[in-house]
Amino acid sequence: MATAQATTNKATFSRFHNAMNSGDAEVISQAIDELVEPNVLFHAPVPTDATGARALKHVWALLLRAFPDLHVTVEDVIAEGDRVVARNTVTGTNLGEYMGHPPTGISVTYNEIFIVRFAGGRIAEIWGVTDVLAQMRQLGVIAV
Repeated sequence: MATAQATTNKATFSRFHNAMNSGDAEVISQAIDELVEPNVLFHAPVPTDATGARALKHVWALLLRAFPDLHVTVEDVIAEGDRVVARNTVTGTNLGEYMGHPPTGISVTYNEIFIVRFAGGRIAEIWGVTDVLAQMRQLGVIAV
């Protein structure tokens, strides 16, 4: 049986996820302001010197420029205590510069897993593992 905290955190994660799938940078930015601590600890390589919520906004701006139709399908969600874990499948078409490479027009599908820690009802810490190798292979940047 899920605790009230786990249930609440799972619902907040779902709101965050829905905003990320909007494809609208302003909606995503507002959701980050509302649901994420300004000094969130983001344990994933980010292509910016920014930290906290600003880094998260930067990452989403880059992703939406590179993959305007980016869509994250949550395959599994596990919530316990102050943590929510999500296993996702991500799809998108590369229509903008990505990681220093010109757009390819190629559609990609890759997997990721995120662990999110909540504090005071907001996202306080994020760990992420994304299958960048699969992205780069599908985009033709890395030979198979």
